[in-house]
Amino acid sequence: MSDEATAVAEYSAEAKELGDKIANMTLKQAKELSDYLKDEHGIEPAAGGGAVMMAGPAGDAGGAAEVEQTEFDVVLTGFGEKKLNVVKVVKNITGASLMDAKKMVEGCPATLKEAVSKEDAEKVKAEIEEAGGSVELK
Repeated sequence: MSDEATAVAEYSAEAKELGDKIANMTLKQAKELSDYLKDEHGIEPAAGGGAVMMAGPAGDAGGAAEVEQTEFDVVLTGFGEKKLNVVKVVKNITGASLMDAKKMVEGCPATLKEAVSKEDAEKVKAEIEEAGGSVELK
């Protein structure tokens, strides 16, 4: 029985290298790999596969804390002195009517975008701040 356990514990250098690369991937890289395997080879991850990749490398005490956030919610927290400018920007960003945009601005905090990339969230934040409002990324 111990001979079988020893045989299972031996891995080729190629398998170790590939396994180490996968274990050290960021969430963005893991998502890109998943999309590539699905699009190019028709391989889809099993249910729960994403959770395994998010767990981080074994033995890394701070692994969960170091996972980089890839999706953000953009929350309007205030409109400052220039409410009308902020309403206009909110209308453009959300595609809401002028009246709905006004209600969102007056009802701070209001979530303007959900689950957007960091780049898109930063862009929206810059637009709102330029108009005089304040935004928080969550």
